[in-house]
Amino acid sequence: MNYQIRFTTAEEAVKVIKSGDHIHLSSVASAPQCLIKAMCERGAAKEFRDVHVHHLHTEGPAPYADPQFEGIFQLDSFFVGGNVRKVTQSGYADYIPIFLSETQRLYRSGAVACDVAMIQVSAPDKHGYVSLGTSVDATLAAVETADHVIAVVNKHVPRAFGDAMIHVSKIDTFVQDDTPLEEAHFTEPNATETAIGKHCAALIEDGATLQMGIGAIPNAVLAQLGGHRNLGIHTEMFADGVLPLVEKGVINGEAKNIDKGKMVSTFLMGSQKVYDFIDDNPGVLMMDVGYTNDPYVIAKNDRVTAINSALQVDLTGQVCADSLGTKFYSGVGGQIDFVYGASLSKGGKAIIAMPSVTNKGVSKIAPVLTPGAGVVTTRNHIHWFVTEHGAVDLYGKTLQERARLIISVADPSAQEELDKAAFERFGTHHHYIKGYMTK
Repeated sequence: MNYQIRFTTAEEAVKVIKSGDHIHLSSVASAPQCLIKAMCERGAAKEFRDVHVHHLHTEGPAPYADPQFEGIFQLDSFFVGGNVRKVTQSGYADYIPIFLSETQRLYRSGAVACDVAMIQVSAPDKHGYVSLGTSVDATLAAVETADHVIAVVNKHVPRAFGDAMIHVSKIDTFVQDDTPLEEAHFTEPNATETAIGKHCAALIEDGATLQMGIGAIPNAVLAQLGGHRNLGIHTEMFADGVLPLVEKGVINGEAKNIDKGKMVSTFLMGSQKVYDFIDDNPGVLMMDVGYTNDPYVIAKNDRVTAINSALQVDLTGQVCADSLGTKFYSGVGGQIDFVYGASLSKGGKAIIAMPSVTNKGVSKIAPVLTPGAGVVTTRNHIHWFVTEHGAVDLYGKTLQERARLIISVADPSAQEELDKAAFERFGTHHHYIKGYMTK
């Protein structure tokens, strides 16, 4: 069959937006910048009001969140990325607290409306299929539920397989724009991050299936895994750090129970190398976030090892990962999806890893969380906790045992104060727990 698609301009395509509409933007590297620009030009001309914008983390500019558009656009994001952090903290934009696994359900259940989905796709193949490329996440659900779907066809969007493949019949309007995708580059791990990476890598067994978040610590962990065998990937995202391990054959997915031999992810964030790697690669499945982040799907693989970071941890093992006090910094994301999934997996390990101090030297381990801080991973969910000073297993430990173990991997300069706080909280017998320094 021959699928004829007609292209229009970005300016023409966004004329479908009307006052009160809810707009979904595809995320991370796939944010459709030409449509965003055209939409904001209409907003600046005051052609509509009260348009709600939804997305996960996006790379690149986010002009609709600017205070000048108050009353015209309202950003209600599912994750607070760096490009909208200040406007969210100042109240011009807002955040919907939600597990990453359930972002798709917001649309599919109707809890959040989707009038217009603005996405970016690869060029159509001979069968009439395009690919969502680097971001499936909640975008597939938006495509399924939106009244109107506008797709930017971009030659730089990789042709990724899995749930990323959608038929052109699902799309109402096409715009051509070959602007290269936004790239994310990560700094080389410093000494602290390398030490954390070594402690985490020591916990990873051959045959493990890995999930890691974003940034320097995951890259530091991956850099330590060259001697491992038969690792698999089932994650919400991956970046450049996995590529050398795939080339060496360390990551091959042979030990996975489901999606054997395949790397499974829902979005990507990295350099052009990563985008090239997934292009036409049957070894990578880009899947709906309702699949990648479902704890019960995650747990089907054995030895799932999930490594996530934190902003602050208290002496009972409560993990704050979304906010600095009352100021939202990021979001719930997929941390609890994978912490819980890994803990249900046979031989699985859920790891929270972070530097023991901030860049300013303030202890990130605190007697109690900063007032207003959000608990993302509860004290009931935490298992392994890692800093540059060691790794401790908190699972099955009492509050007093936990406090001793957590203090043992705190920065030495903070240990006395933390010990005093634990003493005040738990009493004199806190000091007599045996074996608390075991790592």
